[in-house]
Amino acid sequence: MIDRNDLELNTGFKNGLRVEVAIIGGGVAGLYTGYRLLDGEHHHPDQRIDPSQVHIFELSHRIGGRLWSVQLPGMSVWGELGGMRYLPTQEIVTALAETVFADRMKAVDFSMGDPAHLFFYLRKQRFRANAWNHAQVRGERFKTGFILNEGDVGYSPDQLFNKIIYDVMHADPAVRNNYGDKIRHPKPDAYEFRLTRREWNEIKPVLIYNFPGPYAGMRVADMGFWNLIQDRVSAEGYQFLSEAGGYYSLTINWNAAEAFPYLVGDFSKTGPVGYRTIEGGYDQIAYALAQAFCRTPGAAIWAGNSLVDFEAAPASDGSRYRLTILNHKSHKPWIVHANRIVLAMPGRSLELVKQSNFFVDRERNEDLHHAIVSVTIEPSFKILMGFAEPWWKGDFGALAGESLTDLPMRQCYYFGTDPENSHSLFLAGYNDMRTVRFWSALEDPSDRFEAKPTRHARREALDEWQSVQAPRVMVEEAMKQVRELHGHLPDPIADPYVTYYKDWSKDPFGGGYHGWKARIAVQDVMRYMRRPNPSEPIYLCGEAYSEQQGWVEGALCTAEHMLQDYFDLKWPRWLARDYYLGW
Repeated sequence: MIDRNDLELNTGFKNGLRVEVAIIGGGVAGLYTGYRLLDGEHHHPDQRIDPSQVHIFELSHRIGGRLWSVQLPGMSVWGELGGMRYLPTQEIVTALAETVFADRMKAVDFSMGDPAHLFFYLRKQRFRANAWNHAQVRGERFKTGFILNEGDVGYSPDQLFNKIIYDVMHADPAVRNNYGDKIRHPKPDAYEFRLTRREWNEIKPVLIYNFPGPYAGMRVADMGFWNLIQDRVSAEGYQFLSEAGGYYSLTINWNAAEAFPYLVGDFSKTGPVGYRTIEGGYDQIAYALAQAFCRTPGAAIWAGNSLVDFEAAPASDGSRYRLTILNHKSHKPWIVHANRIVLAMPGRSLELVKQSNFFVDRERNEDLHHAIVSVTIEPSFKILMGFAEPWWKGDFGALAGESLTDLPMRQCYYFGTDPENSHSLFLAGYNDMRTVRFWSALEDPSDRFEAKPTRHARREALDEWQSVQAPRVMVEEAMKQVRELHGHLPDPIADPYVTYYKDWSKDPFGGGYHGWKARIAVQDVMRYMRRPNPSEPIYLCGEAYSEQQGWVEGALCTAEHMLQDYFDLKWPRWLARDYYLGW
């Protein structure tokens, strides 16, 4: 396992520092950019950049961005406050975890558990997660408290998502004729989509909605997904998918064409998805990149140093740009000179840069402004809890996976139990969109939950975690909902002994992930964002403006595209040459 402390971050400043490339953002996209610039092979050897000329500047005092793995006191189990898994089909992150840094980390399966031991609790109806499939095997239709259209009754949320996507795609004659053999409906409740990402990108811009009504003849890319769902399965069907799908962000009015492969490739995939993660915390991917970057003599990561502004430098300066960086420790601004800038930042972080800046100023750069707001920012919130005993085992029998509810806690995950003792980790709430506000209203830093010592978590260790404890009322409300969701258990559920929460909707992130809006030419915006102004060597990369939003892979693909297009880098030696990076 990677030692996270084996990373030297510069928290001071060096006024007048001169570099060739200034990378703003120490998340995965920024770290990968720095790693590849120093480790990658250039088409022209004379284009290679000296390591002392590539520096990363990160606002916070940690690296990883929206990857944040934590180990609560008293247990060896790691929990995830941010991203927590990847798919084997995501070949850049897979190669990094399982090939490039395989000697330093161990990739393992991320178990979603056994549906027979997991639960849904919707409209006060509690049932096993396999209830739909169990009924289908018996030739029956499982009914929930939602009043669905007759033809939609008995479908699980995954199956109903698939049904909608299949029906829309098969109703388009061009798609049916060209890809019909890869879009199949072999059994009444089963749908198969065997399309590559390249084929999805061929379909998305041209797919037509061929059903009577207000949307007849529209491009699906011009439709909001909420509009499309309601038209296909009614408002009640929409509520069912919104509540039972686990994430409100899946069913908001984002770009319907982008929603199709997103759902098919993950949330509504038939059969086991096969998630993977890193033993000891998913953020080891970020630390591996950072350590490899920093071990190159001359390279540096400046933590606790945020970008305030940048401007074109005068001709006498000797560099193209002059950046103003704020050092948080001293509260002093300092100057960095650079010839190229990589903004590895989401849209909200760009909005925090001085808005009179020549590059981001709305009046002078209307195209960039429209591109920045072409995605929705999706709030996200998590609260982790440590328990002295794994109350969810026994008759319940959950060893891993998630249970879902329409209560504001939305999702919970049973992360695991320390093999040396009984202390166990539980993700008590994983929220997005509107329920985040439910929890943010309970924030009270003056009245935090008091962590309680146990046999394996001493008071001295817990005191170091007191500042990150969730507010007391938030913990009490979360436990009230946890107990309602699991109301069938024979024994009462004890309180946690320690907590940790993270609201990603706060600055500088603005949200946990992003989604493309309807009526956006996604392929054009993605290419545009990599270098918005052809006359300025200023580049953008990251998850927000990718075709795999919400995934580390999206950030990595945008960075790799940018590096190959504008930094003369060759294809990575460790990545399959036929891997499709997307638009």
